[in-house]
This record gives sequence, C-alpha cells and structure tokens, in this order.
Amino acid sequence: MARAPTATYREVVTAVPQPEVHRITDAATPLSEDQAARTRRYLWAMGIRTACVLGAVLAPSPWRWVLAVGAIGLPYLAVVMANAGRERSDDEGIRLVLRPNRRSLGRGR
Repeated sequence: MARAPTATYREVVTAVPQPEVHRITDAATPLSEDQAARTRRYLWAMGIRTACVLGAVLAPSPWRWVLAVGAIGLPYLAVVMANAGRERSDDEGIRLVLRPNRRSLGRGR
C-alpha cells in the first residue's frame, strides 16, 4: 500500500501569501521624537538670541552691533530650523506635472 504524498511544513508555509514585512530602518522617526528635537533646536536658538540681546545692551559699541544683528536674525533662522522636519522623501525624485494639451476654441462669427 503506497502512501499519498504529503506536503512538508515549509511547502505549506511558503504557499500561503505572507504580508509585507517592513524593516525598522525603513520606518520614519516617530512624530513625538521629531517634534521634541525641533523644539530643542528652537529653544537653543532662542537662548542664544536672549544672550545676544543681553550682550547688545551690555557690550561696547563694535560688539553691540554684531550682537544686535544676531538678536534680530536668529528668530527667523530658529523658525526655519524648527519647521525643517518631517519632509517626505520620495524615491521618485522630482515629478513634473504638465498641463494637458487642450485645444482652444475657434474664432467666433
């Protein structure tokens, strides 16, 4: 009496479609960590700005102007640095979107 061929465990497991598994290196940083890092960068820049304001008040004339420029320019840089996060990185690169080629209406009578 011959035995009917049976499938091995590996054959059964590989025959069932498996869900796609993502590696942890493919995952983006969590939103909470990203926001915390941007908040730290912003607070450091504002701390330096505060030091520039105090230095501009207390420093002699040539340094006063350098520190004043720092105190005026740092808020802009701090906001730009704080907002520079969570950019989506596409593997496709730049995609051009062209308008469809539409025919114009003819001249009226």
